[in-house]
Amino acid sequence: MHVQEWLETIPAVAVYVLVGVVIGLESLGIPLPGEIVLVSSALLASQHGDINPYVLGACATAGAIIGDSIGYAIGRKGGRPLLAWLGKKFPKHFSEANIGLAERSFQKWGMWAVFFGRFVALLRIFAGPLAGVLHMPYWKFLVANVFGGILWAGGTTAVIYSVGIVAEAWLKRFSWLGLVLAVLIGVASMLIIKNRAKKAASERAETSEPEPVTVGD
Repeated sequence: MHVQEWLETIPAVAVYVLVGVVIGLESLGIPLPGEIVLVSSALLASQHGDINPYVLGACATAGAIIGDSIGYAIGRKGGRPLLAWLGKKFPKHFSEANIGLAERSFQKWGMWAVFFGRFVALLRIFAGPLAGVLHMPYWKFLVANVFGGILWAGGTTAVIYSVGIVAEAWLKRFSWLGLVLAVLIGVASMLIIKNRAKKAASERAETSEPEPVTVGD
């Protein structure tokens, strides 16, 4: 059964709780399909009036912020042994290569890695625990975590909900063609957001790199 079809069988309150819990656990460091659940729920909200998109976005945002914060606390207390343990439990996601890539991103970009990492599946899982392991100051982590969580969760909900409304209207007029076009618009919107986030992070990294010092003979 498709995720959206299954969501249609449960009450609205359960959808809110499910979205918050799944995204929270993903942000904590457990590989779960948080983005898929959020997108499916936002589409469902556009089709059924009993699911409030504002409440849905708020639950997703709360799950992202709280989950990341718990992950930070666990990472700070558990240290590198925690990453080794996660590597055994989830070798596909917490492999040495992935950990190394995420760690270099954090060391290079700092707060921006937490903020923009919310839009990248791999960094979204790593952000909380790894920031704690690397002892990033909590206030820096919290600022990036809150703003990243609001923009990702709230923005995703708003974009997908709007696309769903447009898709339903087009579907009545143009049948399946309208739905296909609406889905393409939604995918394009998400790709644009992610590409802009990556581009901004790269520009920040370039400007933060120190200039080489030339030593005279």
